[in-house]
Amino acid sequence: MLRRSVEDVLVVRDRQLRGGIFVFRGILTMQPGRALDVLIERFRPIGYTPFLREEAGAVSVQAWPLTETVLPRRVFLNVLLFVVTCLSTLAAGFSFAGSPTFDALRSSTSAARFLVGVPFAATLMAILSVHELGHYFTARHYRAAVSLPYFIPAPLGFGTFGAIILMRSPARNRNSLFDIAAAGPLAGLAVAFPAILLGFAWSSVVPVPPGGYVAFGDSLLTWALTYVRFGPIPPGHMVFTHPIADAAWAGFLVTALNLFPVGQLDGGRIAYALFGRHHRVIGKATVATLLVVGVASFLWGLSAPGNDAVSAMAASLNWFVWAALIFFLVGFHHSPPLDDLSPISPGRRVVGIVCLVLLIVMTPPFVIH
Repeated sequence: MLRRSVEDVLVVRDRQLRGGIFVFRGILTMQPGRALDVLIERFRPIGYTPFLREEAGAVSVQAWPLTETVLPRRVFLNVLLFVVTCLSTLAAGFSFAGSPTFDALRSSTSAARFLVGVPFAATLMAILSVHELGHYFTARHYRAAVSLPYFIPAPLGFGTFGAIILMRSPARNRNSLFDIAAAGPLAGLAVAFPAILLGFAWSSVVPVPPGGYVAFGDSLLTWALTYVRFGPIPPGHMVFTHPIADAAWAGFLVTALNLFPVGQLDGGRIAYALFGRHHRVIGKATVATLLVVGVASFLWGLSAPGNDAVSAMAASLNWFVWAALIFFLVGFHHSPPLDDLSPISPGRRVVGIVCLVLLIVMTPPFVIH
């Protein structure tokens, strides 16, 4: 039945059986997009899904025993995780001062005291929510089976490890794969950029406290925005940031991590859409680069006056942590789209380069200094 479904779409040269996957190799008789439409309609009643790929200079039609996924409409867990993450980021917001209006609530004995973290929590949750909804609505536009966002609360740090959506069906082609992947970071940045500008507008330059201070490390982007807003910072002074600016900084960091071109990360999907089967090499090169930069930052910190090996390692640890998380948790695998033959459009290639530039300018050499 599969052979008869393929014969007028592909001039079959040979057939193979790989486990439960039937593979027909030959020459397409029509454009890949049109061939995919025809094969989807013919394979669906049989319980198979077609994948179009290039193998050894020939086109292969792979028939996988997959059917369209019907997602359950239970949203209780999504809502619960969202509420818990709102509370955890609200608690984390207690650590970020700089808003006179909300800082005044710290001395309150009423329930209003719990609102101290609102500027930080509301800003960070807005960035994360818009990021994930960018993925969600773009996937729905392409009729891909996708879950609602799952927010991940955390007891420490920013109060959250971010959020994810689950793709339960493959993308149709590289263009749709790219759009679904890039929509999240670009949508989140549409909130993060105005947020950091507003946060800087409400920030100020103050003398450094006698006991010193701990601050987030600057990326090229945050350094440039700080310079444009405040100019050169005088010696013995620091920027006392508003919590909205702190949340925007966290949003930039989360976006940068998602843009690493590895595996199932947003950047990994973008890399697959741009470079196809070479995405694994790019992912491994990314992890190697993280390790090299980690060693370089350790040596740089070790050579700084007054630093020892412990402080240098603490300052460069984030690079090794990111490399380990990617290697052991994310991996380098990425599922191909249904149509892996049609090339990505030139305009999307330009946007892909922009995403790479954003990754570079938003990644801070040191998370804390």
